[in-house]
Amino acid sequence: MIFQRALRREMAAAAGTTFTVLFSVSVTWTLIGILGKAAGGKVDSGDVLALIMFATVNYLPTILILTSFISVLMVVTRTYRDSEMVVWFASGLSLTRWIWPVLTFGIPMVLLTAALSLVAAPWAKEKSSEYVERFAKREDLQKVSPGQFRESSSANRIFFVEGVAGDTSVVHNVFVNTVDERGTAVIVAREGVISTGAKGERYLVLKNGRRYQGVPGQSDFQTMEFESYSMRVASQSQELDPDSDTDAIPTMALFADTSNSGRAELLSRIASPLTCLLLVLLAIPLGFVNPRAGSSANLIIALLIFFSYNNLVKLMEGVVQGGKISFALGWWPLHLITALVVLAMFAWRLNLNHPYHPLAMLAAMKRTRNGADNKAVSP
Repeated sequence: MIFQRALRREMAAAAGTTFTVLFSVSVTWTLIGILGKAAGGKVDSGDVLALIMFATVNYLPTILILTSFISVLMVVTRTYRDSEMVVWFASGLSLTRWIWPVLTFGIPMVLLTAALSLVAAPWAKEKSSEYVERFAKREDLQKVSPGQFRESSSANRIFFVEGVAGDTSVVHNVFVNTVDERGTAVIVAREGVISTGAKGERYLVLKNGRRYQGVPGQSDFQTMEFESYSMRVASQSQELDPDSDTDAIPTMALFADTSNSGRAELLSRIASPLTCLLLVLLAIPLGFVNPRAGSSANLIIALLIFFSYNNLVKLMEGVVQGGKISFALGWWPLHLITALVVLAMFAWRLNLNHPYHPLAMLAAMKRTRNGADNKAVSP
């Protein structure tokens, strides 16, 4: 049918525009956050692009849900604003005839949202956690970037290096400020390298430098020169914890996880495709607008509905995670209520558009009277 093809093309065009705007905002917001973490030494500057990609994949289900909802709503609103719906209803067609073309557009979006929520987003979260955790478990000297002051993991040392050799474990022109029970010590050296002891302990070996201990001018102030000076470096396990974050666990593993946090995460993942489907259907009756009024109110209402629905899903997730209700009783009531609201909205719009509805009859009478008045005024 020509109408259905034209409608799908219009919804696809609206979805492309909406997705581009939302995706750009999401990437920009993510970029600002990750660059701030990189500047603060929480993540490696070389991992910024990978972390942005992983964070964007994690946000894609939410972006697709909002894109589908707004796209259908914009198309339905435009047909009301351009009085195409008047011709549609005058031809004896019902609003329910919109369901099938909208579903042909929405079902692929629902399936893509399900794939991202159940498969891609957990994988991206797992990879992102691995990058952050691997950087956090590096040796202190390996975290240092040239020209930056960096605090050690034990928080009692501050490192500064001027340059790094080809091997990241070798640095040049090193400055180390240490605070311990004996006071403050400052060490400067031309070169530093990480070495491993006989029992596996890690040491920072500084070569050709000076060490200053105490406060200058005081009687206990000490200074000395050295060819080699070793200091113990806090060693951390390089093994990564695969279950550190529940949202990074694969979906199939979550089905076997009976903990409250695992059940809550499974509820959140299942909710994404259901939310996408229900909001796409809700956009059909919600798209009504008076042709003589502005259409911005519908978009504001749509955003309020989306964020309210999303917050309610998070609320149910928190309730299940807290153990107040079980997963079997927590995953479906909200979506069932939303489905009933969709049916009620369709019933209300169908009843309102019925030719024998009092409001419809009143509008027809007004049009007839206005037509008669125009004929009486015309010469």
